[in-house]
Amino acid sequence: MNRRLIIATHNEGKVREFSEMLSSHFPEILSAKTFSSIAPEETGTTFTENAIIKAKALSHHAGEGTFVLADDSGLCIDALNGEPGLLSARWAEVDCNGKTVLDFPYAMRTILQKMEHVAEKEARKAHFACVLALYTDKDSCQVIEGTVHGTIAFEMRGSLGHGYDPIFVPDGFDCTFAEMDQSIKNKISHRAKAIENVNCRM
Repeated sequence: MNRRLIIATHNEGKVREFSEMLSSHFPEILSAKTFSSIAPEETGTTFTENAIIKAKALSHHAGEGTFVLADDSGLCIDALNGEPGLLSARWAEVDCNGKTVLDFPYAMRTILQKMEHVAEKEARKAHFACVLALYTDKDSCQVIEGTVHGTIAFEMRGSLGHGYDPIFVPDGFDCTFAEMDQSIKNKISHRAKAIENVNCRM
């Protein structure tokens, strides 16, 4: 059976990561860009609620035998009382000629400025949280969580990865996610930990 998986995101970095981690389960993996549907408004108050909203919205456009996977994730920083957290993407929003675009370097500069007074590494603790919602054509849904702990770097480092990767140093490593080989990141990231518990036999 040629099972198809649709990733409910327009973020190509996320699509690439999910494709690399799930290619053995799904021979065909597509992004939401394949469809003309407008992304739903993320009105949830938790990562779980937003992941379900995104997966359910796209599942209505998927054909029989198609899986839909959505994630809601964010960077939670202890010294900033858990921010940006649920608003991680919104912290990166900027206006570009009347259109809202994501500018993560801008968001990271904001974070680094807010943390200028936090000099001790121990006080710069943070974690990436991820919640996955996996829908099938039968309207059944799995919800899976994954977390990776680390610290916030003192500057942006590295050109790999996406999002906030250049300022996040996972526990046990001296490099940021953006300096790390993708094959290693795909074993220890918050998404990797969530995917480990995904049941692809639904």
